[in-house]
Amino acid sequence: MKKKVSTILKNTAGSRTLVDLMRDLGHCIGRFKVRSLMKESGLTSKQPGPHAYKLANEERPDIPNHLDREFDVDAPDKVWCGDVTYIWADNRWHYLAVVLDLYRRRVIGWALSTSPDAQLVVKALDMAYEQRGKPTGVMFHSDQGCQYTSRLFRQRLWRYRIKQSMSRRGNCWDNAPMERLFRSLKSEWVPALGYVSKNEAAKDIGYYLMDYYNWRRPHQFNDGVPPAKAELKPNFLSGFS
Repeated sequence: MKKKVSTILKNTAGSRTLVDLMRDLGHCIGRFKVRSLMKESGLTSKQPGPHAYKLANEERPDIPNHLDREFDVDAPDKVWCGDVTYIWADNRWHYLAVVLDLYRRRVIGWALSTSPDAQLVVKALDMAYEQRGKPTGVMFHSDQGCQYTSRLFRQRLWRYRIKQSMSRRGNCWDNAPMERLFRSLKSEWVPALGYVSKNEAAKDIGYYLMDYYNWRRPHQFNDGVPPAKAELKPNFLSGFS
């Protein structure tokens, strides 16, 4: 039986798939047995493992929710939103930080790293600041992730003279445009089994965010016009996101 399991293991995506196959063949086997057999055979599941979120455990009264779900903005570079999500690549989790201009929902900065630290969100912010010509009078809104409450990130906001706003703890609707962007990225673009390498992930995700999403993909908020093209249209009447 062990030889038969090893043969099937080499042609399956992971332990849960193998359990189903073995049961179909009439063998009584569970996922823990499969796990030990895979370890003995030196095989790794292609299926991403669970990701553990690091949740904020206290409110930040010193950083109010200035945005307060006022997602309709009348000009570019008035309100930027940021968030971090996770991407499976090279058999491990990587972290993607994105900055979005709320005016037409255009992606203006992003960064990918193996560590969900302050450097990640600072890199995405730096890209946005340079891409938009170092604007003044911007508000930056995010959730209460530790990256955004870090001293390094807040110092960068201070240097750029950007006002900080934060969602209430555990309330994803306070940053709904970012949630929608990540949902579109993962449901439309990212492969179900992730990427082979970080370089592949960076190249593919960069194309999606800065080219396809900004310039080609119809956006409901802009009445079907891609964000970057909607920015170029004067007196454009937007719909609802």
